[in-house]
Amino acid sequence: MTKFAHDTVVPDKESNLNKKQQVAEMFDSIAFRYDFLNRFLSVGIDVGWRKKAISQLKNIQPKKILDVATGTADVALMTYKMLHPEKIIGIDISEGMLELGRQKIERLNLSNNIELVKGDSENINFEDNNFDAITVAFGVRNFENLEKGLKEMFRVLRPGGKLVVLEFSKPKQTAFKIFYNLYMNQIAPAFGKLFSKNKNAYQYLNDSVQAFAEGETFLTIMNEAGFTQTYLKTLSLGICTIYCGSK
Repeated sequence: MTKFAHDTVVPDKESNLNKKQQVAEMFDSIAFRYDFLNRFLSVGIDVGWRKKAISQLKNIQPKKILDVATGTADVALMTYKMLHPEKIIGIDISEGMLELGRQKIERLNLSNNIELVKGDSENINFEDNNFDAITVAFGVRNFENLEKGLKEMFRVLRPGGKLVVLEFSKPKQTAFKIFYNLYMNQIAPAFGKLFSKNKNAYQYLNDSVQAFAEGETFLTIMNEAGFTQTYLKTLSLGICTIYCGSK
């Protein structure tokens, strides 16, 4: 399996735990503030990003969807609202995030439609050709082995199905890039520490974004994992990108 630069970026360089264990612990520790910090640090723009990503599935009208790295189920809930599939299953390695997601689902009386289970994106516990669509929002950077994760998602996707990945990227415009780097290097980690008491989490966010194989490089990795008809759409001057591929 090929190793990519971001595969080795971890929240705590001093820790003896592997990336997967560190990421799970990190999200458990910030789960209680995760939704608030997402809205706050992105000034609410992340909601629009998610809507644009989910809208990439409208043309295939999926009935059964897997949401990988589902976290607190933001994408799963929005997908149900926008597309009304029969079933959405969300998987994540952080039990703390999943528990908050389950509470949101129960409050909306959607427990029959959306199910959250603890699961590893690189060892997906479902049979081949099982899902009409797969979504991943801000999750692929956290994979310990990106290639393995993409191949697993390809395996459980049915022929004709579609993968939609939403992920941070780096802006190319020089003036905006200066502000962006200041924000990601200084402001986001400071607010992360203030509100979640975990500066590492938001420093890790920046470090993993900087190392991530983005743009056409990521499409090539998707192609090598088996996906076809791959394309990307950049959002908000390039700070976020939607990647899509079919089986």
